[in-house]
Amino acid sequence: MANNRIPINYEVPAFPSLYDPLPSHDKEAYYLYYKHDIWRFTLYWTLVFYGATHLTVAGCAVLTHFRNWSIIWILPLLYSVVAGLEGLFAGSIVGLILGAVYEAGNFRMSTWLPMIWGGVNVMVLIMTSFPMQGGL
Repeated sequence: MANNRIPINYEVPAFPSLYDPLPSHDKEAYYLYYKHDIWRFTLYWTLVFYGATHLTVAGCAVLTHFRNWSIIWILPLLYSVVAGLEGLFAGSIVGLILGAVYEAGNFRMSTWLPMIWGGVNVMVLIMTSFPMQGGL
């Protein structure tokens, strides 16, 4: 097991808590130690990325079909609901797996890693949206 004991005065950092990763600065680095905190940060970042992606796609659809305004206004609302549900499932699954691995190994997680995994989640969503016949 790693020797990264949880500090006695540990407080969960505020939500993004991203810090400058370059070692030349005296800025404090933020770490997550508990499964619940890792899950929460991963879920939030996944929801942010999914929401931004789905609203961008909905915006493109509204701009290309703006002549049919009587029905197209529902599209951003529908895409927001879909993004929330997909983000909830993907962020929860990945966050719980990451939290279990890091807590089992007694590792500390940088607050940058949940953001990276939120980006990985949305990249998997984008890649699986394309048909790949014979790709494997």
